[in-house]
This record gives sequence, C-alpha cells and structure tokens, in this order.
Amino acid sequence: MKDRFSPKVIVVGAGMGGLSAAIRLAAAGLSVAVIERQSGPGGKMRSLPSPAGPVDAGPTVLTLRAVFDALFETAGERLDDHLHLIAQPVLARHWWLDGATLDLFADPEASAAAIATLAGPKAEAQFRRFNALSAQLYSAFDGPMMQAAKPALGAIGWSALRRPGIWGALQPGLSLANQLVRSFDDPRLRQLFGRYATYVGGMPHLSPAVLALIWQAEARGVWAVEGGMHRLAAALGALAERQGVSLEYGRSVRRIERQSGRVSGVILSDGRTLKCDAVVFNGDPAGLLAGLLGNGPQQALPPSAAHPRSLSAWVWAFAATPSGADLIHHNVFFASDPAREFGPIARGQMPEEATLYICAEDRQRGRPSGPERFEIIMNAPAKSGEPSGEIAQCRARTFPQLARFGLTFDQMPPDAALTTPAGFAALHPGSQGAIYGRSPHGTLASFQRPGARTKLPGLYLAGGGAHPGAGVPMAALSGKHAAEAILTDLTSASKSRQMAMPGGMSMASRTTGRAPSR
Repeated sequence: MKDRFSPKVIVVGAGMGGLSAAIRLAAAGLSVAVIERQSGPGGKMRSLPSPAGPVDAGPTVLTLRAVFDALFETAGERLDDHLHLIAQPVLARHWWLDGATLDLFADPEASAAAIATLAGPKAEAQFRRFNALSAQLYSAFDGPMMQAAKPALGAIGWSALRRPGIWGALQPGLSLANQLVRSFDDPRLRQLFGRYATYVGGMPHLSPAVLALIWQAEARGVWAVEGGMHRLAAALGALAERQGVSLEYGRSVRRIERQSGRVSGVILSDGRTLKCDAVVFNGDPAGLLAGLLGNGPQQALPPSAAHPRSLSAWVWAFAATPSGADLIHHNVFFASDPAREFGPIARGQMPEEATLYICAEDRQRGRPSGPERFEIIMNAPAKSGEPSGEIAQCRARTFPQLARFGLTFDQMPPDAALTTPAGFAALHPGSQGAIYGRSPHGTLASFQRPGARTKLPGLYLAGGGAHPGAGVPMAALSGKHAAEAILTDLTSASKSRQMAMPGGMSMASRTTGRAPSR
C-alpha cells in the first residue's frame, strides 16, 4: 500500500503529457488523480463518431515509438500487449497538380530512388545531402534539447561544435524555407520538406532552419495504431488506472489554490476542493496566462512562454467511399504555390488555395471495401471567433481542390464533421484556437517555450505547449520531464523536513505495492 504520507499530485488534463506524467508518478509510488473536462482520455487525440466507426479528429502520425515503449516499461508492462502498432513502409504519398506523385519510404535508399525518378539524379544527390544534414541536426539536438528537461545551451553548443556540417543551418535568422532553397533546386521538394514546419504549428518561411530535423523523426519510422490513434489514448488511460491513478472525466478545475506561497490544491467546477502537494497542468500555458485558473498561476509564467501563437487547423473527420486517387495511410495534396497558402494564413485568413493532408485511416494494410474513415487537415490561423460562412468556405476550399487531383467521395460530410479554429478554442480553453502552443517562428522560439517547472512552487507543466514542444511523442516526453521534476522536488522537500523533525514524508516504491489513489 502507499504510505499514508505519500505525496498527492493532481494532473489537470488527460492528454499525452498529463497521462505520461500520471503514469510515471504513480509508478514511483505517489498518489495521483487526473481531472479531465472531456468524457475520456486523449486531449487533442480525439475521435468523432461516423457510420464506419470512431474516426480520428486529432493527431494521426505516430513517430518515435520508443518513447511509448519506455512509458509502458516504466509501469512494468509492454506496449505490444495492449496495442498493435503497424510499421508503415511508405511514410507518405505526395501529390502535385502537374500530375506528379512521390512516395517517401522508411528505407532512405527507396526514398532516394523515388526522388531520382521524380526529378532526376541531381535531385537525388541533393536529397542525400539534405537527409544527412537532417540526421546530424537530429543527433545534435536530441539529447541536449528534446530529451533534456530544459534546453541545455552549453551542451547544445558543444554538440553543434562537434558537427561542422550543421553550422550553416544554425545561422541566426535563416528560415527553413531559405535552407531548402540551398538544399534543393526542384520547387516541389522545397515545398514538401517545408511542410514539416507545420508539424509544430509553423510556416516554413518564418520557422528556423533547424526544424529540418523534423524530417528525420519521421524518416526513422512511422507507425499506425490499429483501430486509430484514439486507441493509444485509451490504452494510456487504462495503463494509468492499472497503476492506481484516479481518473475523473467530465470534471473541470476552476482554480488552483495556494497556501504559504505554493500550490495547495484545486477547486473543481462543482465546488469541491482537492488538496495536493503538486499540480501538473496539462493544457495550453496561454490559459494560465489568461488567468483561467486564478491569479497565482497567471503570474507563474512570462508572456513569452505562450505568445505568439502557433497555427490552428480546419479538420474534417468523416466516413465515405472514395473514388479516383490511389490513397495510402498518409497523403498530402499540395497547393500550386506555397505563397497562396501561407500568405493568407499569415494575415489571419483562410488560404486561397490549400495544401490538404488526408489520413485514410483504414488503409493501414491496403484498400478496404465499403465506406472508409478519413481525416482531412487544412492549415489555419489561430483565432477564437468563427466568421459567418466559414464552414461553407472551408468546404469550398477542400473538396473541389481534391477533385482537381481526381479524388472524390460518394457523399459529403456534414457540417458537424468539421472542427474549426473556433472549435479548437472551445475545446482547449485559453488556446485561442492554436493547437501547437507557442509559435515556433524565430531563431530562439524553442528556448522560450516553458519547461516543466514554473515560478509558482508546486505547479508544473506538461503537454505540447511545454518543452520539448508539439507532437505526440514530444508531449509524452514533457510528461516525463514534469514527473521527474516533481519527484526531485518532493524528495528534496522530504529530506529537508526529515532534518527538521523526526519522521517526515516518504514515497512508496514500486516494489511495496499500492492501493488505488483517491
């Protein structure tokens, strides 16, 4: 059983970061409760009903599966015993209006050969150099940046000095778009690899060149979750419960309480007060800065921790029978000119001509018969309001554009199948519709994202708005960082108290067993 003096942690939000933190803290012997305003786990990893079954309406790309293998192992379990992940030999299929298509593969040699077929031997050689640059950037930043609890400037500098091949890409003010002009002659390849900036809510002409490393995260493997990404959220929720975590769905936190200058508990929307030693906030830090959970948390972060905002999206989630284009699991249909997409977005408007991403969820192993589940994503500016006619305008920007590529559906999705930026703003309070937290634009953007600790003792952050940033594995890593910070801080506090008086706070270990949290 847990020691009756075992520290109590409340996690606000059951997204990837919150669940990751809760599982790790419970595995370390702490008493953990998760409060989630939605009806189930997942946060942005959500689904909507359709005639073909639940269809993903959030993240669709799973990379860096080792992050999740390690999370299950922390709890003494194996991911493969609870989920079936299907490695995707073809990472994505890309389409242009000139009729060209390009598949990128988990095998870099296959990708190089496909690029040679598309654009010739010079383009193949350029891809090989870009792939090597991306790999070096990833290696340089993985340990001191992504895996570290906060960016370690000294370690990053030393890591970069040992890799002179990346120095050019680290030039202050160099954008990803400019780096891609250096890397590729073919504008289609510049457009394709520039799209990776949108993975973290940025635009290629404003995001730093170092984001070229995002390609490497995908190149190292993409997995599909059998049944949909929402199954991953459900599996993590179940894992948390098996660890003794108390999960309360359909509840929201009204205020984070303070006593003696540190967090002391939370007040729920139903008026209940829950006492605790620490709070993990798994939401957009902008919500704290807006004062949504009280004055104390509002002062716990600088404004630069959440502003400026990242991109949002218009997301369709529906079932239909497609005709025409030969889809695979991940597909990208490019606009004719990136400027016609990102120019209007930068001005807060809907793109004149959009690049459209389609997840054909049921094509993990081929083409099924009958209706299939689809998620279509169009990049959007972050905004809280929904202008009149926006849904009709989005529909007009989406399906006629796909028809230009030869892709049609036997029925159009209802309006309810679309989540707008205003819809995301309502789902994630304080976010202003941004779904990636702080914008990645600017050379120092990654260093301004908040870490796990805040200026309010006992308040910690996890999620895509915290370090190391947006994306499913990154959010899970943020939960790891939050859990490690809490364990370090509570252990330090326990030692201080034990020195001051007999007895003191203790933390039950994994081997002592545990009773369910309350």
